[in-house]
Amino acid sequence: MGKYPISPEFSSFDRFTPPISRPFLALARTFMGVPRSLFRDPDLRVETERVRSADGAEIELLLLRPANLPSPAPCLFYAHGGGFVLKAAPYHYSLAARYAKSCMCLAAFVQYRLAPKHPFPAPFEDCFAAYTHLLDSADRLNIDPEDMGVGGDSAGAALAVGTAMMLRDRGVTPLPRFQMLPYPFLDASNESVSARTFTDTPMWNSRLSAKVTGLTRPDRSRPEYAYYSPAEAADLSALPPAYIETAEFDCLRDDGLKYAARLRALGIPVELRQTRGTPHGYDIVGSSPVTRESVARRIDFMKRNFKHGNR
Repeated sequence: MGKYPISPEFSSFDRFTPPISRPFLALARTFMGVPRSLFRDPDLRVETERVRSADGAEIELLLLRPANLPSPAPCLFYAHGGGFVLKAAPYHYSLAARYAKSCMCLAAFVQYRLAPKHPFPAPFEDCFAAYTHLLDSADRLNIDPEDMGVGGDSAGAALAVGTAMMLRDRGVTPLPRFQMLPYPFLDASNESVSARTFTDTPMWNSRLSAKVTGLTRPDRSRPEYAYYSPAEAADLSALPPAYIETAEFDCLRDDGLKYAARLRALGIPVELRQTRGTPHGYDIVGSSPVTRESVARRIDFMKRNFKHGNR
């Protein structure tokens, strides 16, 4: 047992903290790619789209298309976590496939560029370009542009919310129908009670958040900073309903609570789930009862918020 009373369900990770350093990132990325098992799933077809970002760079958008998908299909736009510096882990792909098959939607998994080579705002512009690519290609891809939602875990949550805000601010319609945000990174100030408390928690902590801010290099003086730190944004109006999930022993716990409170103050519906005994990123233990229940709740939320409801 580590320093914190984390549930035994997560014992294999209650002493693990990724060393966010340039050598570690370079090494980790060589082992993190799209798992081959994704392409062997008989109930899923994996397609690839190439998207041009704002600066002309090309990024990849994986489309996870379940068998017997309705026409036109709902679509979940998903941004993976990893502190803006790590590629998606295998469990990110597994979750995206689960969401697609359970909700009978197309899951669009964006492979945004990573810091420090590509600091802010590159990952956000990549996500914006990928989302608008889906809108522009809706007929060809057989998706319903009015039946799309955004989702992302941890840093991916900031990308999901930031994408919705960018769409709103740049006058792009239709806007997403929902936000689905497990253990989100949404307050880059790193000054909340949970950030001050959990400076050495496993999986993630506020010391690592500070390192990541140094690598992503957001400029607080620029208006675009609001996309990086939505909980600090001056304007959260016109955003869609949100499902927010927090972990108990997580420096980001208060990010989700603050964002939920601000949305509710604007009359925006929020479903908030506060898990107990959990570290950040608990989805990595897919067999955990907490993880299984959390994933089921996310799926239920998405089914209810897609335009056609639960099919």
